Amino acid sequence: MSVDSPTGVIIAALFLHAATTMVCGSDAVLKLERLIPPNHELSLAQLRAFDSARHGRLLQSPVGGVVDFPVDGASDPFLVGLYYTKVKLGTPPREFNVQIDTGSDVLWVSCTSCNGCPKTSELQIQLSFFDPGTSSSASMVSCADRRCYSNFQTESGCSPNNICSYSFKYGDGSGTSGYYISDFMAFDTVITSTLAINSSAPFVFGCSNLQTGDLQRPRRAVDGIFGLGQGRLSVISQLATQGLAPRVFSHCLKGDKDGGGIMVLGQIKRPDTVYTPLVPSQPHYNVNLKSIAVNNQILPIDPSVFTIATGDGTIIDTGTTLAYLPDEAYVPFVQAISNAVSQFGRPVTYESYQCFDIASGAVDIFPEVILSFAGGATMVLKPRGYLQMFSSSGSSIWCIGFQRMPHRRITILGDLVLKDKVVVYDLVRQRIGWSEYDCSLDVNVSATRGGQSRDVINTGQWRENNSESGRTSYDLLLRVVFLLHLLLSRSLSVL
Repeated sequence: MSVDSPTGVIIAALFLHAATTMVCGSDAVLKLERLIPPNHELSLAQLRAFDSARHGRLLQSPVGGVVDFPVDGASDPFLVGLYYTKVKLGTPPREFNVQIDTGSDVLWVSCTSCNGCPKTSELQIQLSFFDPGTSSSASMVSCADRRCYSNFQTESGCSPNNICSYSFKYGDGSGTSGYYISDFMAFDTVITSTLAINSSAPFVFGCSNLQTGDLQRPRRAVDGIFGLGQGRLSVISQLATQGLAPRVFSHCLKGDKDGGGIMVLGQIKRPDTVYTPLVPSQPHYNVNLKSIAVNNQILPIDPSVFTIATGDGTIIDTGTTLAYLPDEAYVPFVQAISNAVSQFGRPVTYESYQCFDIASGAVDIFPEVILSFAGGATMVLKPRGYLQMFSSSGSSIWCIGFQRMPHRRITILGDLVLKDKVVVYDLVRQRIGWSEYDCSLDVNVSATRGGQSRDVINTGQWRENNSESGRTSYDLLLRVVFLLHLLLSRSLSVL
């Protein structure tokens, strides 16, 4: 139904009549009437639209729907080198492009007072700056607020004017500092593949007023970081605490040059998903990597190289573009690949990459790599799962995306190996799972809370299937319900 449809007028008139009866009537009794008079006929399409709106209201319980975020960007470091999503903050809501980062515990965006923030981006996006003064719902988080010191990674402090501040650095040496803001985040809650509702929730995020290192460079500049870590201020933790999202999220990052993908707060369901347990009591998503095999031959690497006991362990991190191995693992890994392709081309060095000039250009000559984890889970990397390609003088140069991590025992599995897979972060069961998948296809998502679950089909594409007429009907009903709520609230105060 459209905004000016007869049914819409009837609904509004009925609600207004009921509210007026309560305000002016001496007995303060609501008079109930038929929503749709007997002599007024509605089409089947109108009835379905009304039912869909009704179902949307019924399903706004903590077990209804999943939270859907769009995904842009790509894994290729020669093109984009990161994946990002859009988030809406403030009142009225403004949209920001923020990097998807499971290695960070805070959502932060650049603010108008930022020093060192890039003004332009080579990613063909318009950079935005959050201005607390233009949001009617924004407020500073004070030092006395318990949320000020509830984060894993942030060095929280107190400014002279009693505002909770933060400062932290990333592994590449870049850093950001600023203060915390409490405001509203707007997002889409998907109920079915054809029905989604506009939702919002109070949210604490960082307002960055200083950036250093690579964060200052326009090449990969975005508006901030979308922190999906395990800390209490992360996106998943804050929405789950309010009962608005399950304590599980998933992503499927497309590995082709166009990039994009799917990210939901919910579990993407795949029958071939394998899981490995998370290492307990760690601020990052640490897992136990047991061995690496090239061409089905396990490499001679001491398994302790990958553990927390002797270093920083193995971390799954979407904020990292490539993958990193400590020296004890990197050297035998590169050597094994070199031995497998030595007869097809010559080794070359490009920037910091170990590459191979392959005259035939066929990537299939490279061996398969298998990562084995605790619990029996394996991650099979076909050549495009660990190589990057660029052309030079008619030849194909294939580079190993795994990099050396000198002087530090840490293994990081970034977007290079996470792309073209469904990856599930199950914080309830403390495990991470994955399965090979074409991320351009539809997905089934399950949201489980309170022992109940709801399946949603094709969440990544719901916007295309959701008709404008249905959305208009639902938005109209929401406005009318709000008007009724406002009038009834005022009437109670009068009585």
